[in-house]
Amino acid sequence: MNKRPTIADVAALAGVHKATASRALGPSTSALVNAATARRVRQAAEQLGFTPNSAARSLRTNRSFTVGVLLPDLTNPLFPPIVRGIEEALGPRGYTALLANTDNDEAKERAGFDALRGRQVDGFIVATARREHALLDRARAAGVPIVLVNRRTDDRLLPWVAGDDATGMTLAVEHLAGLGHRAIGHVAGPSSMSTGVIRAQAFRAAAEAAGIGPGAAPVVESEAYTVAAGERATRDLLDRYPATTAICAGNDLIALGALRAARARGLRCPADLSLVGFNDMQFADEFQPPLTTVHVPHLDLGAEAARLLLEQLDSNEEQGTPTPLAKTVLLPVRLVVRASTAAPRGGG
Repeated sequence: MNKRPTIADVAALAGVHKATASRALGPSTSALVNAATARRVRQAAEQLGFTPNSAARSLRTNRSFTVGVLLPDLTNPLFPPIVRGIEEALGPRGYTALLANTDNDEAKERAGFDALRGRQVDGFIVATARREHALLDRARAAGVPIVLVNRRTDDRLLPWVAGDDATGMTLAVEHLAGLGHRAIGHVAGPSSMSTGVIRAQAFRAAAEAAGIGPGAAPVVESEAYTVAAGERATRDLLDRYPATTAICAGNDLIALGALRAARARGLRCPADLSLVGFNDMQFADEFQPPLTTVHVPHLDLGAEAARLLLEQLDSNEEQGTPTPLAKTVLLPVRLVVRASTAAPRGGG
């Protein structure tokens, strides 16, 4: 059996000192090496088939160079871009993301969290946050490095990266009011999640600013961010407020459910009912009709969350004690107007 090549072999082939070769191949130290030298070392490593020994690196640095990522639903199209952003930010630093899907189930979340901690991950990026979240409270108290993405807890004691939900919902209401709609409903996300609450609050404020009273701007809560839950909530809204000419949905999956509920009643979109989603998930432009929605930069959310976690890990290493950096980063959003919205029949 051929002997596995070592860093010493790479250094010899590249004609450099072993320490120089090690620095050239280290994601966080390669910039310290002359570019031409680093390129020669990388070529030597590739020629020999050398791969760094991650276990040895972990022993040297007291880091596993892995990050746990808790996701509520891998089938939801908004989460793969977030994960990709996380991986794109972690990769250059030599980190690997380990994923755990929770299905929004607290027991599965605890099991996934514990399993990842058992693998000695250096920290967590969490997309499963509920407004009140005992697991995250305990983890924070224990000094576990954590960054929240997309959702946050009410206490705001953990770093959090999200799209500007309030501005996004305001843009949606202003768009519909500008088209002439005066009876606009909101099928909101679950009130147990910050996204549901923030978007609902923004909807009410924007409707009031547009001169639309509460009776003409009803809010009905969807029990989940799913197509089926959105369909049920939309049926409820249209039963109670049949004069509604437009709906702002809590997210694109809820919007798809709303579209199904409207069609079941013989309502055409947008001729009888205009519809705005939230997230601009993949294939939203393939809906029939293509969905007007708020675009959230999910890949950037993931990348920024990873950068915040790396910043926290670096700070902890320098100071020797965990120092949670309770930063809030809101990334800009924009309204993407497609064919699911139009002026109401008869001028509203």
